Amino acid sequence: MGNLIGVLGRSTIHSLNRLMDLCALTYRLLAISIQLPHTGRVLIKRVMVEQIYFTAVQALPVIIPVALIIGSLMIVQFSQLSGQVDLGKLVVLLMLREIGPMITAIVVILRSATAVTIETSYMRVLNEIETLEMAGIDPMRTVCLPRLMGITSAVVSLVLVFDLTAIIGGYAVVRGVTGLPVEGFIQQIARGVEGTDIVVGLLKGFFFGITIAVTCLYHGLTRKSQITQVPVATSRAAMDCFFYCLVINIFISFIFYV
Repeated sequence: MGNLIGVLGRSTIHSLNRLMDLCALTYRLLAISIQLPHTGRVLIKRVMVEQIYFTAVQALPVIIPVALIIGSLMIVQFSQLSGQVDLGKLVVLLMLREIGPMITAIVVILRSATAVTIETSYMRVLNEIETLEMAGIDPMRTVCLPRLMGITSAVVSLVLVFDLTAIIGGYAVVRGVTGLPVEGFIQQIARGVEGTDIVVGLLKGFFFGITIAVTCLYHGLTRKSQITQVPVATSRAAMDCFFYCLVINIFISFIFYV
């Protein structure tokens, strides 16, 4: 019994220490973004644009088909309940508030979070981070900050793309392929959407982006001595990103709707 309590205690302390480290890294990056000096802005902007292109633009061939499939399936299933529930309001409740932000976060975690973790891990193992510091360059400013800003901007944009594609594209697919009674669906959506729903979806995307970026940077910059430690760090980063996004999703929904 004592050993079990000891294991739980050490695990809890380790988790709390890691959470505090993540909060400290987030605070430092946000402070740097507010006090961004004039020198080095061109490099930061270039890296940020490249990150947005990789995370958002190159993810569109994945996001759009997934959104069409999920949107079509939701409309097909919920159309069977027409007359019993407000189809538009039900889609808004699930798509804008919950499914859209979470599916977007999962796609970004699988594509960008793992890539950033691997990239920064190799920079750590090959001593490139130390080389930047010896040259008088702050890695937080040139490596971490552009990726934080790029991933966060990309996640917010992808949430909008996913929601619009799932609702409008899904409706078009169902209307064109099937004979289900979905007339007036867009009007129902318009009546069901409230400003709070849009704000909540974008807010979740914003916090998901920050969480994903900070978590993968933290695991990537953690000191490593061997390349074989990179896959382990990547796996942990992906799982932590997913768990933290779930917690944030529940927390924001609880604040706005409970």
